[in-house]
Amino acid sequence: MMIRERIEGGVATLTLDHPPLNVLTQALLGELREALRRLAKQSDLRAVVLAAAGRHFSAGADVAEHLPPTFRTLIPEFVETIERVFTFPLPVFAAVRGRCLGGGFELVQAADVVVAGESASFGQPEILLGVTAPIACVLLPRRVAPGVAAELLYTGDPLPARRALETGLVQRVVADAEVETEALALAARCARLSGAALRATKRTLLATMGEPRPDALRGAAALYMNEVMETHDAQEGLNAFLEKREPSWSHR
Repeated sequence: MMIRERIEGGVATLTLDHPPLNVLTQALLGELREALRRLAKQSDLRAVVLAAAGRHFSAGADVAEHLPPTFRTLIPEFVETIERVFTFPLPVFAAVRGRCLGGGFELVQAADVVVAGESASFGQPEILLGVTAPIACVLLPRRVAPGVAAELLYTGDPLPARRALETGLVQRVVADAEVETEALALAARCARLSGAALRATKRTLLATMGEPRPDALRGAAALYMNEVMETHDAQEGLNAFLEKREPSWSHR
């Protein structure tokens, strides 16, 4: 099992446990979706905390699974996982320490509240591999100013925890050792409240902020699969990463 689940006092903690970097494989994503599906039906639940074992939250999706033909199943499954997090009927808190990159960062963007450790850094390095971050193109501008989202998506540069707090991407920054404790404390406050009121608040927030239409997320995924992955640069960038060499980009 790559997802550890603990339920205590009305709060479910789902911990990514795929050492050393909690890479988001199709198998891990499947476990996460199933856990969220079950938890959504629990009437006594009040909140979910997404956490990760080890020094780093996640290095992102499995690059090898991004290559043909696997990416055609990986991307739709990843979109479905993001949708389950984003539309979960109760508050979702993300507890992040260390590196939070690529698909791992996109997973965090789907949470309601983000608590980060001092060591945390957030980044979308897909552009460095000659591909895009389709989910982040939809979700990131909802969390930060458009210019901040554009800089992250265009450069692939990481955003340290304190800067992430300034942009509004992160709501709290604490010592690394206190990340899960802080996220659980926030979730425990929800556990004392009305489940009906929390669910209504979540529905209203989604409606007021403009819940991403399924066709927006799936459209971004379709563009990734049918256009981006058809380019020379996508294949070159991904293979160069796996082969630990510098990519040779096309001239167009």
